[in-house]
Amino acid sequence: MRFVIFVHSLLSDWNNGNAHFLRGIVTELAERGHDVRVHEPRDAWSVENLVRDHGEHALYAAMRAYPRVHPRRYDLQTIDLEQALEGADVVIVHDWTDPMLVARIGTHRRSRARKYKLFFYDTHHRSVTGPAMMSRCELSAYDGVLAFGRALQDVYVRGGWARRAFVWHEAADTRMFHPRASRTDEGDVVWIGNWGDEERSRELAEFFLGPARDLGLAAQAYGVRYPMRAREDLDAHGVAYGGYMPNFLAPEAFARFKMTVHVARRAFASALPGIPTIRVFETLACGIPLATSPWDDCEGLFSPGTDFLVARDGAEMATKMRMLTSDQSARRALAARGLATIRSRHTCAHRADELFGFLRALESPGGVKVPRHVDDERSAGAAHLDVGLERGGLDVVEE
Repeated sequence: MRFVIFVHSLLSDWNNGNAHFLRGIVTELAERGHDVRVHEPRDAWSVENLVRDHGEHALYAAMRAYPRVHPRRYDLQTIDLEQALEGADVVIVHDWTDPMLVARIGTHRRSRARKYKLFFYDTHHRSVTGPAMMSRCELSAYDGVLAFGRALQDVYVRGGWARRAFVWHEAADTRMFHPRASRTDEGDVVWIGNWGDEERSRELAEFFLGPARDLGLAAQAYGVRYPMRAREDLDAHGVAYGGYMPNFLAPEAFARFKMTVHVARRAFASALPGIPTIRVFETLACGIPLATSPWDDCEGLFSPGTDFLVARDGAEMATKMRMLTSDQSARRALAARGLATIRSRHTCAHRADELFGFLRALESPGGVKVPRHVDDERSAGAAHLDVGLERGGLDVVEE
């Protein structure tokens, strides 16, 4: 089958967590023998920022790490959709794609008498925090939405924004994210994440910076978009700042520390519960003990308290950090349980199987025929997440 995927960027992961999972999905589909074609805008802001900070050679380091990933860069005003979509069986359009192109692809699909399956893939909280922005996306010609959590799926269902909505969580690319030889004498706790738009600055202080300082831990932070004030705050708490780290190097970084933390962004912790974001999957896949700030695993993806530890407040986080950094047997047991959960149901291979299940749910006589090599039981389980809407069109929700 030929998959055509429109993304913000796979060349760059600078503040672009979407690249993590999609690189893994592209690799998985290609390894299964499918033709996968990825298109990304030439002027993607993630690419521009990476080149500005680290030079153009940084763009190609990831492609050496992901040899199956070869994005084609386009200009929004001149992209030839006839050429880009030629021979497509399945088209996936990420929500960071320009709304004008989202609409153009829908028009192309409608004019081609539904010869390929067309999905809109949403991995952000803007449908809740900025619905006016999402209302610009014309989805009436799309077969359905791939939403990276049930709470987000519910937004599309309640608003009648799309024909169907499927839950398609992110997952770990275990070809890249797997345990490395441990060298934990180099540090106690590491946090890999972007500072961003003050979406979790208070939470970082409570669940990472404060406990690390109070316990006198050797702590390190990596990521981008740290303003000077944030860097000064890190320094005041005794946390070293390592700057940007290409995502494919994160497993090596995890191997140098005894534990890591996950601090959920406010929007996900409150407005979109049940969505852990990619870092939880990746850290557990690397076999490093994880402690998190509070978040509601309402979809039962994990076993909180077994796969990882959850702290209700900063004091409880300090207690858990103290235990994990001092008790090697506890670290090993926690890491082993989290790793087993990832390998059993949260890899890119599992998500590729789910994608084929969604395609089967959309099949109709004369439509795209999906190969039957996928595990039928798993795909059938994925298909039940489909939600069909009564309305055939799109009801735009105005803010």
